[in-house]
Amino acid sequence: MQLTNIQLLEYESSLSLSLSIFLTFAFCLTTTKQQNMVLYYQSKHADLPKPYLIYVGKDKFENEDLIRWSWPEQDVWFHVDDLSSAHVYLRLHDGETIDSIPEKVLLDCAQLVKYNSIEGNKREKVDVVYTPCENLLKKKSFEVGQVAYKDEKLVLKTRIRDGRNNDIVNRLNKTKKEVEKPDLEGEKLKRDLRIKKEKQKFYEQQEKERREKEEEIKADLLARDYGRLDIDEKKVTNKELSQKYESYEEAEEDFM
Repeated sequence: MQLTNIQLLEYESSLSLSLSIFLTFAFCLTTTKQQNMVLYYQSKHADLPKPYLIYVGKDKFENEDLIRWSWPEQDVWFHVDDLSSAHVYLRLHDGETIDSIPEKVLLDCAQLVKYNSIEGNKREKVDVVYTPCENLLKKKSFEVGQVAYKDEKLVLKTRIRDGRNNDIVNRLNKTKKEVEKPDLEGEKLKRDLRIKKEKQKFYEQQEKERREKEEEIKADLLARDYGRLDIDEKKVTNKELSQKYESYEEAEEDFM
């Protein structure tokens, strides 16, 4: 059975369409899988009381969610300056600030960023920028994974001068855990609820202490007023004494 030219063209077109659909579907599956993978590390040091959590997006798509669901006042974003690299995030402990990051932890983050930069990993010297996650700016016009800064003054920089430190990278890689489909939104909402309850508890305690202090002041003032009233009632002026007694000796005898 021979096919006409028209039939051949239709057959080729059908094959091409099927292949295109298949490739698109395969790409979507791959992308979806990549978008739901986060790498978690721990920066542990004997002289630090607790380890620090470091996490990295598998690719630029995952970074979108990491930025969106980052923890305000606790998450710090790292990136190789002026080069393509992974987005690395450090989670601070409660009450810490970007200025209080231990030097060893800062170096861990910088080395991990360098290690996850194709070009940066080849260089001896690289600059690594870092800033609070809430200082990252996203616009609709930006490409996937692209960020800018809301305030340049909040961007800090550290320099790696001696190339990649394999001891640091290997130590961090031993703690690495790959987590598929982490509940980033749920974790942030749970954290926000915890912070809200802690703040509410703090304010309630402050208000309780304020009211107690206010009551103490009122009670003290009231006691002072009663004491003054009692003194006034017992006080006898010289004029009154002179009217009651004819002489000082008479008054003295009365009091005795």
